[in-house]
Amino acid sequence: MSKIPFREHHLLSLLESYTRQTLPLDLFISHYFRDHSALGSKDRAFIAETIYALVRWQGLLDYLASPPLNSTPSWKERYQIYLTADFNQLQQQGDIPLATRVSFPPALFELFVKSYGIEKAHELSLICNTPAPTTIRVNTLKINRIDLLERWQWIYDISPTSHSPEGIIFHKKINFFQLPEFKEGLFEIQDEGSQLLGHLMQVQPGQLALDYCAGSGGKTLAFAPAMQGKGQIYVHDIRPYALLEARKRLRRAAIQNYQILSHDTPHLEKLKKKMDWVLVDAPCSGTGTLRRNPDMKWKFEPEMITRLIGQQRMIFEKALSFLKADGHIVYATCSILKEENQLQLEHFLSTYSLKTLGEPFQTLPSRGGMDGFFGVVLKRI
Repeated sequence: MSKIPFREHHLLSLLESYTRQTLPLDLFISHYFRDHSALGSKDRAFIAETIYALVRWQGLLDYLASPPLNSTPSWKERYQIYLTADFNQLQQQGDIPLATRVSFPPALFELFVKSYGIEKAHELSLICNTPAPTTIRVNTLKINRIDLLERWQWIYDISPTSHSPEGIIFHKKINFFQLPEFKEGLFEIQDEGSQLLGHLMQVQPGQLALDYCAGSGGKTLAFAPAMQGKGQIYVHDIRPYALLEARKRLRRAAIQNYQILSHDTPHLEKLKKKMDWVLVDAPCSGTGTLRRNPDMKWKFEPEMITRLIGQQRMIFEKALSFLKADGHIVYATCSILKEENQLQLEHFLSTYSLKTLGEPFQTLPSRGGMDGFFGVVLKRI
């Protein structure tokens, strides 16, 4: 059997299996590759990149496959159309509805339009259909960026990030998790925008900091080095499996001044009004990271935003109770929707005795650049 049919067999088999389950796309691909060890690195790269492209352009491919009233096309039909489609040329076809042309659910595209106007919404949607860059953050507790760049410069196609002082961009994909430098804890994979968001936590050695929605600890890892091992970081989340992953990553990074706090620990109450810094990296629509999670846009429903706005407000209020009188709280999302960002900030300022420090931080997805993030530092009046 030649390689192309072999790859296509696994490509279509993976997609058909993915449709019948509920795991996120990236996790399902990872599980599939683990269970099919006969796939080589080039096969895996081809399959993963093609699947992401198919999922990104699924809405437009479905439109091209059949009239809107027909049943959903198969992945094989979508793939056949994808092989011959000229996506740049299709953007010029005014008879195709604009949301369909950029392969977005109409309700989600309308929210982009509401936040940015039609031209910018069109541009952002197209950027969300491109591959995201692969960026790492150097762990400055163990090595500096110059030394790591020198170690890698003759081995990999890399360059330093323009804005984050700890970032390095890889221009070709590699298996990071097998690198000795990863196992040594010299770096973590993290978008440049996410790294900059971590910098909003201007923590000082000896202070107390709470990462209230820590997940697997990405932002904690970004701001922890500034504390130089002095003071205490509290890592909290409602998901036990996320905290287990956070513990592993913190150990690998040689961060020791932290405590893991599950949502039901009685110790939480004792920390009320004690924190110098609180980070609320709130659950959100993830619209700033759709390049990495294109399956998320097809799961979007308008009522999600209303639900998320309520969750964000409830979480922020709970997190605020841990802040000391002269402390700082950072509200952050990986969303680019004003409903979850600027409008939430307006709500917090009108509801609580808070003021902003500096301008809110925002990045929008850009070609070859950062993902979309929002963050703002707030202080009690």
